[in-house]
Amino acid sequence: MKRSDQTVPLDTARRYHGLAAACLVLILSSHAQAQDPATPQWRPALHFSPAEHWMNDPNGPFLLDGTYHLFYQYNPAGMVWGPMSWGHATSTDLLHWHEESVAISSSPNEDIFSGTVVYDSRNSSGLGSASAPPLLAFHTSVFHGNPAHPDGTQAQSLSYSLDGGAHWRSYEQNPILTLEPESRQFRDPSVVWYPQGQCWIMTTVVADAQLVKLYRSTDLLHWSFLSDFQPSGYRKPGMLWEMPLLIPLSLDGNPHDPRWVMIVSVNPWSIAGGSGVQYFVGRFDGTRFTPDALPPEGSDPSAYDWLDHGADQYATIRFANTGTEAPLLIGWMSNWDYASTLPTAPWRGQATLPVQLALKTVDGHPTLIQTPTPTYEELIRRQGIAAFADRDLGSSQTWRVPLVGDVLDIRVTLHRGDAVRAGIVVRQSPDGRTGTVISYDFTTGNLTLDRSHSGEVAFSPRFSLTHIAHLSAPDGVLSLHLVVDRNSVELFANGGALRMTDLVFPPAGSDRVSLFSDGGRTHFTGIRISASAR
Repeated sequence: MKRSDQTVPLDTARRYHGLAAACLVLILSSHAQAQDPATPQWRPALHFSPAEHWMNDPNGPFLLDGTYHLFYQYNPAGMVWGPMSWGHATSTDLLHWHEESVAISSSPNEDIFSGTVVYDSRNSSGLGSASAPPLLAFHTSVFHGNPAHPDGTQAQSLSYSLDGGAHWRSYEQNPILTLEPESRQFRDPSVVWYPQGQCWIMTTVVADAQLVKLYRSTDLLHWSFLSDFQPSGYRKPGMLWEMPLLIPLSLDGNPHDPRWVMIVSVNPWSIAGGSGVQYFVGRFDGTRFTPDALPPEGSDPSAYDWLDHGADQYATIRFANTGTEAPLLIGWMSNWDYASTLPTAPWRGQATLPVQLALKTVDGHPTLIQTPTPTYEELIRRQGIAAFADRDLGSSQTWRVPLVGDVLDIRVTLHRGDAVRAGIVVRQSPDGRTGTVISYDFTTGNLTLDRSHSGEVAFSPRFSLTHIAHLSAPDGVLSLHLVVDRNSVELFANGGALRMTDLVFPPAGSDRVSLFSDGGRTHFTGIRISASAR
């Protein structure tokens, strides 16, 4: 969907069209693959990744007839960002994915950037029928060599499917929404049903202006402008806002206290450096989204709300058509700071673990709660869970868990005695020199994920090594839930009130887990681990 400043060769190639551009992409792809030996040890077991080539933003995920569909930004000819198409994968449990054929292909005259899919169950668009409602994919078109649009123009277009998402047709009257004057930064349509107004709401961005634009429609074809959302606060020159989502949630499960959450992806200048995801809690009246009280102008980024405090979640999007269940989200597990240099092959890019959302009051503040989906929890139950006795560790003591694996689900609660710091090491080597360290400082309230000794870290100088977030531990108690895959660690703390997502690239055999306590005593309870959860 986007360019990073590390993809200059392909951006240059985009000035050419047809065979010349395709040849250059294939040459670059072949060169990249020749330089990168296959890395099956880092192929994720719990997260979607394409069999080969480049993937970034997830697009238009939805549920229909028991099958989850996931689309994604895909370069089917190369290992770096290039001419963008929509890849496609399907699953019945959000964990085991089958890669399908490319759904919506780019052409020399049009790239297909990010967007969303809705199930037009009432056939409001008239593109299907009452007995066979269509699926509508709203996506950004980027035009090249089109006399009606200057090169690089971005506008919103529509494709539709009459066979459950297997095949897609381009709407004859595309684009359905443009800016006046036309823009090279107008993208990422997200569409949600607004029952109070019996209409559809679309959110888009003018990315370089850090501006969300809201539109309304009753037929999904014709859109009228509603309002702009551009709050004062944390914005920087050169920052892009992308992938806006507007999601209704009840605060603390109270249907009489409805709120709306605006999620935007931020690149660069995120909380962990490079790209990340911010959110705002507020109200939506059918025309305008108004956030709750924001931090004072000039506040530190940590004063704002972030979906993830790690470095590797971006372009988060909601699954459509899941009914009245808690909203489900999925993101891109990478960072534009180093995405094009990740040491994986023959693929580059993967999705985060899908999670379900709730909105709860934490320390007096409405906070998004993220937890793995019920299908994930069912997988863990089927896999089997090893329970370990509670452990007391004194100052500078460690305990190596008598269980190994490169794919693990780990749950543990830390109870402070008089310790300064305590935590857990995952993907640890037998000699203890390699490992990803998750630690909590009871004196400062800072939770840290340190991947500086996690394995391969030298592939990019912009691969940030340490990520820190403040999190209160009432009565000195902190719960940790870690989903450890072959090349990632996802941390859910205090029941999902804080999330950290980070890629790691450990050497073979780094499959140990240990607990530790520093500066005093820590009591560890509820130690539950499921190994090789696949």
